[in-house]
Amino acid sequence: MHRLRLLLRLFAIERTLLGHGLDEIVPHMPLFRPFVAVRKLLFLRRRASRGPLGERIRLALEELGPLFVKFGQAVSVRRDLLPGDIADELVKLQDKVPPFSTDRVVATLESAFGRKLDEVFAEFDETPLAAASIAQVHAARLPGGQEVVVKILRPNVHAMIRRDLEVLFAIAELAERYWPEARRLQPIEVVAEFEKTLEHELDLMREAASAAQLKRNFEASDQLYVPDVHWDYCRANVLTTERIFGVSISDIGELRRRGTNIRRLAENGVEIFFTQVFRHNFFHADMHPGNIFVDVTDPERPRYVAVDFGIVGSLSARDQQYLAENFLAFFQRDYRRVAKLHIDSAWVPEDTRVDELEAAVRAVCEPIFNKPLKDISFGLVLLRLLETARRFDMEIQPQLVLLQKTLLAIEGLGRELYPELDLWRTAMPVLEEWMRERRDPRTQAKLLLEALPQLSEDLRLLPELIHKVIRRTERRLNEQHAPGRARPGGRFRGRGRGPGPQFAGAVLLIAGVLWTGLAATPIWVGWLGAAVGLVLLLAVRRRPRRDSVRRARFK
Repeated sequence: MHRLRLLLRLFAIERTLLGHGLDEIVPHMPLFRPFVAVRKLLFLRRRASRGPLGERIRLALEELGPLFVKFGQAVSVRRDLLPGDIADELVKLQDKVPPFSTDRVVATLESAFGRKLDEVFAEFDETPLAAASIAQVHAARLPGGQEVVVKILRPNVHAMIRRDLEVLFAIAELAERYWPEARRLQPIEVVAEFEKTLEHELDLMREAASAAQLKRNFEASDQLYVPDVHWDYCRANVLTTERIFGVSISDIGELRRRGTNIRRLAENGVEIFFTQVFRHNFFHADMHPGNIFVDVTDPERPRYVAVDFGIVGSLSARDQQYLAENFLAFFQRDYRRVAKLHIDSAWVPEDTRVDELEAAVRAVCEPIFNKPLKDISFGLVLLRLLETARRFDMEIQPQLVLLQKTLLAIEGLGRELYPELDLWRTAMPVLEEWMRERRDPRTQAKLLLEALPQLSEDLRLLPELIHKVIRRTERRLNEQHAPGRARPGGRFRGRGRGPGPQFAGAVLLIAGVLWTGLAATPIWVGWLGAAVGLVLLLAVRRRPRRDSVRRARFK
């Protein structure tokens, strides 16, 4: 049944593409060639729509559903990679997708709140402000007079996304089975990461929490404003936030007409991105122009206003550290360091030759330095890096896919906003400051203090641990020194196996120093543990000579 449903969905996708006159594309897609052959064999035809190619692609994506619309949104910010007419049409997918009916809107809200619509909101505009792949947004006014926007999930959106995710997983499984490159690209893991991201985006209470977190992170910032969340008016499928007013980031003409400092705006955008990724470790990952506005109350100091927090990302401490060091090494043209970091992080096999990887990275990255953004494409550089990585069997990191997508979106926006932006020079101070703070002893001390409650709880067990280690060590020493002690089978029992006194001494010494340094009580336990550990270590250093003499006697 599952396979039949999958085949029917693939056939429906092929039918939609052909129906919108994309017959010049479908035959070149290997997945759909069998369906094309069947259609020709059965003489099936569907009257294709006419119109510009960009419009036909947009209409096909809208008909195919939310997952395909999101793909169109992601591609729409890369005008450097698309013909202008296609990019102009795909931009409409950001907030101009056909809305669902007013009746469905009212029914969804009344079901969510358990009351009539006019009992929930003092005013509600039935004409949507914007409609996108997952939800649409309406203006409203609360009983207290606050102007708000209400985001409502599309009906049946969960079922539609689940249906198309099945297709993506099937394609990924086929790729892993029949495509040699699949192990490196990890298609199933990438789709699973995408699935997790979509699940989060479909939970509007989670989005509300993300908005609140981002607002706290930038509470004192003059670079980014995040609207307030009205929690009493939020549900799993409804989100109500403060209504904001500003100029869309894509309306560059209006920004210039109002005298906006475009250079500062572009540089602030880069700083905001790197601050979110490294300082806060919590970044807005859906950075298409439909979600970004500009407050130009003070044109010389423009401020970004972000909306739609359904997709946010964060990194593990390990990935964050490796990524920051990679960026800095790139900025400093230290390609050997880049190569070593890739090997140390296991992004490439450990037997990779550092000098070969260094040379390959240099060949890709050296041409991009000392050029304005308008003369280079980081998207193309990334593609070349991936092509180079194939030679070294580099595996795609699914947890970094969201970050890569966001970085490419930032580049696309920067290219439109201020082509002369020097991304490296703008980002490097943020990274260097973050690395300095991370290595600062005061930061390390702060982290230690934060971990102190857990350490204190662990250290309460230390006296018992010391007692057990001393008794175990004493038994081992007695066994080793017992004359004529033999192993089973008649062989002489020499030095004991296992950790032995050296390990025990090291454990006791470290534990004692920690106990004393953290001012744990009673303080004498720390001194005793350190002293016993030191004695054991010194005893072990002296014993090898006596052991060698003893072994000589038994020869």
